[in-house]
Amino acid sequence: MKTLFINIQELLQIRTASEQKVSGAAMATLPSIKNAFLLVDNDLIADFGPMEDCPEVDASVIDATGKVILPTWCDSHTHIVYAGNRVQEFVDRINGLSYEEIANRGGGILNSAKKLDETSEDDLYEQSKIRLDEVMQQGTGAVEIKSGYGLTVEGELKMLRVIKRLAANYPISIKSTFLGAHAFPIAYKEDHKGYIDLIINEMLPKIAEEGLAEYIDAFCETGYFSVAETERIMEAGKSYGLIPKIHVNQFNAIEGISACVKHQALSVDHLEVVTDADIEALKGSITMPVALPSCSYFISIPYTPARQMIDAGLPLALATDFNPGTTPSGNMNFVVATACIKMKMTPEEAINAATLNGAYAMGIEKTHGSITVGKKANIIITKPIHSYYQLPYAFGTNLIDQVWVNGALIV
Repeated sequence: MKTLFINIQELLQIRTASEQKVSGAAMATLPSIKNAFLLVDNDLIADFGPMEDCPEVDASVIDATGKVILPTWCDSHTHIVYAGNRVQEFVDRINGLSYEEIANRGGGILNSAKKLDETSEDDLYEQSKIRLDEVMQQGTGAVEIKSGYGLTVEGELKMLRVIKRLAANYPISIKSTFLGAHAFPIAYKEDHKGYIDLIINEMLPKIAEEGLAEYIDAFCETGYFSVAETERIMEAGKSYGLIPKIHVNQFNAIEGISACVKHQALSVDHLEVVTDADIEALKGSITMPVALPSCSYFISIPYTPARQMIDAGLPLALATDFNPGTTPSGNMNFVVATACIKMKMTPEEAINAATLNGAYAMGIEKTHGSITVGKKANIIITKPIHSYYQLPYAFGTNLIDQVWVNGALIV
């Protein structure tokens, strides 16, 4: 089945297949065609160009006059699979408690782990479906989902099996990350080695046996997993074919970034605190820095220093961190707007970060993240707008008319 979109006001993020990420000054360039056409053949992009070159083909025709078309968002960092909510902690923060104080009182990740333990796999799947449906309507066409609220063998396997079911039943690309090293369970509070041994000797072999994950993660942070512990986890994950994608530098810079680069992590995520040494470690590496601005917004912590990093020549991706405690939203449109408003990224930089670089940060840059012949036909069609600058400018308005994934309209 072929679909031809015509009279597109502007077709954004047109790239060649060789362009798999953008860095530094290049992030300010967003290639586009005004008054364009786009031809989709089944689930792939078949052709595009200016309307004067529009081919005559046997296809369903959609007039996009006044509308902008761009690739769907690629959200490379989420925790969509979780049980219940942590609304009370939201109120606790308003009343003055910090993230660390809430965690010390049994809240935070351990609170989510308790709820998950009490929830069946089928119930967990049904709760997670609602969130996935929502983010697809908001323009997300690819998503990474982490475990990490189980913190037991069965709990982690439960989460990863739900992620696998979602990937089998939904059209969008879903990548699975094992985050058993999210926090230390109460039973292992004084026995870090014992819990890491459990991750390595019991969790990882079963995950590998069932093919439940592609990436491995750890919360490398003061009070959670040290750099040395994170390195041990990365090494173990790699022995089972799992590529590292690591939480790091959310509250403190503890030289975790250089360790991640050494272990060829695909991404380092959060980066609210970044040193000059961290930037130097990232230069020339394969590791994509990922900022999570809606997390900073929600829990009132510093924003990733995007300007410093981009001006130093680094790439940057944007993701939601969708989770019950620190970012209960998977809205990438808000992430893009917040990056512009609070991190001083230009709209071009933010869209590059949320599409092509986001795809790179989850290992799908060859099939997603840009308007490229042969890539998946995953597109956002806006409502009639004057300019794509309105996407971050009108941050509280839904400017999406339609979302297409694999060449089909999402309804």
